[in-house]
Amino acid sequence: MTDLRTACPLTTHEVLARAALLAPDVEALVTAEERVTYGELAERVTRIRAGLAAAGIGRGDRVGICLGNGPDWVALFHAIGAAGAVAVPVNTRFTADEVRYTLEHAQVRTLFAASRVLNVDFAAMLREIGVESLPALEKVVVLGDDVPSFAVPWHEFLSAADAPSPAATPDDVLLVQYTSGTTSRPKGVLLTHRSMCADAFFSGARMGLRPGDRFHSARPFFHVAGSTLSVLASAQHATTLVTMPKFEPEEALRLLETERCTHFSGNDTIALLLLNHPSLAERRLCLRGAWVAASPTVIRRVIDELGARECVAGYGLSEASPNVAQSAWWESSEIRASGAMAVQPGVEVRIRAFDGDRDAAAGEPGAVLVRGWNVMAGYLDNPVKTAETIDADGWLATGDVGLLDDSGRFHFTGRTKDIIRVGGENVAPADIEDTLHRHPLVRQAAVVGVPDTRLVEVPFAFVVLTEPSVTEDELLAWARARMAGFKVPRHLRIVEGFEGIGMTASSKVQKNRLAAHARTLLGQP
Repeated sequence: MTDLRTACPLTTHEVLARAALLAPDVEALVTAEERVTYGELAERVTRIRAGLAAAGIGRGDRVGICLGNGPDWVALFHAIGAAGAVAVPVNTRFTADEVRYTLEHAQVRTLFAASRVLNVDFAAMLREIGVESLPALEKVVVLGDDVPSFAVPWHEFLSAADAPSPAATPDDVLLVQYTSGTTSRPKGVLLTHRSMCADAFFSGARMGLRPGDRFHSARPFFHVAGSTLSVLASAQHATTLVTMPKFEPEEALRLLETERCTHFSGNDTIALLLLNHPSLAERRLCLRGAWVAASPTVIRRVIDELGARECVAGYGLSEASPNVAQSAWWESSEIRASGAMAVQPGVEVRIRAFDGDRDAAAGEPGAVLVRGWNVMAGYLDNPVKTAETIDADGWLATGDVGLLDDSGRFHFTGRTKDIIRVGGENVAPADIEDTLHRHPLVRQAAVVGVPDTRLVEVPFAFVVLTEPSVTEDELLAWARARMAGFKVPRHLRIVEGFEGIGMTASSKVQKNRLAAHARTLLGQP
């Protein structure tokens, strides 16, 4: 077992204290409105910790954060962690009902909310919810001009008193991460200081982050790709985090250029929007690396076309803090572009065969199981679901499909729920998408399964083009020449984009909504 204590700081307070000591004048965070150094961030955190103490917030208390990406979110997160309290990030794209559920289920004692985030009027939403009637909620602090009568403004919350000593230990719960909950109410994933801080350190190290590097990430801070892999990864390596309230490719490219960013974080959607943007050729980028959860074709394009020659691939899930496996900047581009990833130090991965209770052979796809320091402490107030997900030996059932190759490297194949069973064959949508992304006119592809009377399920592909000079039939003919017959989409539609169908706040295509749209197009229930 890896001794994490010798590898890196394991509480948020220790992470920030080291960054502020080593690089006090390095910018910790850059937004369109503000620049904050690590020294200044540490001072802000101290003031907020004093305010939390004055409000009676201490070990184990749950504190909600409903803010957009920015210095206030980051400072609150660090202050909550140092107090030994538990941060509850609120998805700023949630509806009023979902926000109320989050606050009630987590029994949030104090809520920090912006009066407005982008186009969402949260002051009005809080009034609609009637948050003052929630039994556990004692205080609402609002940042912005519109402060409801039941809330206090941000400047009144900040205390002039001295902050108490940090109270957190590595095994304390730091975060309640609510999952998307596409078919049921979201579950609250409990992540500790140890799991998030160590995951951030190893991810940043394999990405090649160094003090003074400039890391662009528009990943929402309310998601672990933001809190762990952006906020904490930057602090662990005294790197400058350049962020924005919402990913927009033109503005992202401008920031990458003007801020001289050395790295960026993205999934396949984000990477493709950058790669296929018409202004890319005009930009003078100085990227060295990136963290990208995408297919091999997209990773190779990031290396070749964006110049991120040290680009790495990563795999993870909220229940694993999130990173499980990742390639490393020092490995060959052939390894990194293939999607082959080394499991994080001290973490174990098993692949369970689909045809029985046995471990899959090398190269054989199966269900992914994970065990180690990065596995969640459980689901909040849900022991039944926790026991269903983590067995008695500590193995987390991820719900994903992958394989281990002959060298023990991990390859992610897809989500179990997304696997398309065409006749007797298991087909991963990611394989079809990767092939379609090789077409010179395909900007982005997304594939889902739809019912079929003869084959049970068949692939349905949605494609966004760079220019409308190829037909659906021509794309299908091109695909037939490049993949096995059972993988070829039986249906293909060219669309203008996925925003109108369904995108998550993390810029991922919502496959459940896409599949429902596909069934509607086919006249299926």
